[in-house]
Amino acid sequence: MFYGEFKHNLDNKGRLILPSLFRDVAKENYIENFYITRGFEGCLLMFSEQEWRDQESKLKQLSFTKKESRKFSRLYFSAAAKVNVDKQGRFLLPKYLKDFANIQREVIFIGVSNRVEIWSSETWKKYYESEKNSFEDIAETLF
Repeated sequence: MFYGEFKHNLDNKGRLILPSLFRDVAKENYIENFYITRGFEGCLLMFSEQEWRDQESKLKQLSFTKKESRKFSRLYFSAAAKVNVDKQGRFLLPKYLKDFANIQREVIFIGVSNRVEIWSSETWKKYYESEKNSFEDIAETLF
């Protein structure tokens, strides 16, 4: 559904612009709202509303009597923000999420099938440089 890598900047009002290809996907799939929360390795996770509900259903299956389940759910859901993308593709990223992902100005949007990851440009460059050579090894291990 969401594929590719795109560079964008925060505007003067602190808004991001969803890449045009992602806006096209949203329009084709009648996606009006997204949810953004803390991700892994320093990125933010962005889900369509339907995908968010699907993820939420899976996480509800975790036992609240287990400490790690409670911890994960607290950190994951407490950071969640529902965002509306306007007709120009702009949306406001809350400050606490910008702070978490160390986003100053330049961001990288990564399409990862059912989700979008939002990275600070600097964090993405470091991550990519450190991981790009392990791609084949990971594929061999996973498949």
